[in-house]
Amino acid sequence: MTVNGEVVAEFTRQGLVALVGVTHDDGPDQIETIARKIAELRILDDEKSASDVDAPVIVVSQFTLYADVKKGRRPSWNGAAPGPVAEPLVEAVAEALRERGLTVGTGVFGAMMDVTLVNDGPVTILLEA
Repeated sequence: MTVNGEVVAEFTRQGLVALVGVTHDDGPDQIETIARKIAELRILDDEKSASDVDAPVIVVSQFTLYADVKKGRRPSWNGAAPGPVAEPLVEAVAEALRERGLTVGTGVFGAMMDVTLVNDGPVTILLEA
């Protein structure tokens, strides 16, 4: 993942990219649940989890997960929590994963990030606390 042409996070072996969106109802109570799910979900080779094989995780803030496209042709972002609320919660998810012993990279909150990933499968899973 790059920001302004600079690599800010990457891994070269099997790992997870966690796109983390925060909505208005989210708070500290959701942090441990989401971190546990990311770390322990058995979706890697041989039904292993990131914790089982010390797989790296990149946490990317992603407000666009809360896009509402029910009306018209322009998404509404009203479901996404504002930056001052969301940023500390996204950082807390990354820190909770580190506390579980995982190697965690992060994007830059609010920046235009170029994220390149190869889905193995492809597999994309929505996790909610």
